[in-house]
This record gives sequence, C-alpha cells and structure tokens, in this order.
Amino acid sequence: MSSNASCIFCKIIKGAIPSSKILETELTYVFLDINPISKAHALVIPKYHAQFMHEVPDEHLADILPIAKKVATAIGAENYNILQNNGRLAHQAVDHVHFHIIPKPDARQGLGIEWPQQSPSKEELTETLAAIKAKLESHSTL
Repeated sequence: MSSNASCIFCKIIKGAIPSSKILETELTYVFLDINPISKAHALVIPKYHAQFMHEVPDEHLADILPIAKKVATAIGAENYNILQNNGRLAHQAVDHVHFHIIPKPDARQGLGIEWPQQSPSKEELTETLAAIKAKLESHSTL
C-alpha cells in the first residue's frame, strides 16, 4: 500500500494518531471527522495514499462506495451528502483522497452549497462531449 509519512490520514490509518474508527477493511478506513459540520459526519479513506481520486487504484475505489453505503445506512440520516474533493480549488484540505459522509438533518446543519449553473450552447455541449469521448477511446485503460 502506498503511504506518506507526513500525511495525517496515513498516520491515522497506522494508528500513530488516534481516531474514532467506525469501520476498517483491508483497503478502506472510516472514522468520525473531528471537525464535523453535522452530527455523525464521517470520513471514508482508502489505505492507499493519493492526492487525487484518479490516482487511486480501482480495487480501492471499488471497496469505498459499498463501505460508504453501509456507514451512511448505519448513521441513519434521512438526508445526507457524499462529498469528495480533488485539489485546492475544489476545496480539498487534506492531500489524501477522502469521501465525506455528511448528514443533513436540517437547513442549518450539514453541507451548504451554491450551484452556479451555466448555460452552454448545444454546440459547446457537443464539443465537450466529443472531447471526453475521444479521450476515453484513446485511453482504453482509463
């Protein structure tokens, strides 16, 4: 497994920093966020150190969502967000891939977001679609 000695999440996985561990598998570690934005806010992290989701091996990613589903169900929130950020501009604060499970019990608690919708033309959407499909076809191992 990839690890980074200076990464706070890698230290948590190794037990060097204590955590309120909810669940652990061979590939995934889940614990309560120490700075939650709502009660039972949890973090699901791969045991593989990578800053960006596209750098995490598929077998780790395949383990994460079923675990997140189990934990979200155990938390019991009727409304919740699953959040994963990649890079500083996308609000990633810790350079280790992590998924937040954030219960949304009411309008005040939990994740609050704005959604600045754009209005691309049909031509812009067609160009974007073609560019993405071309990359997928040229990189069959993506």
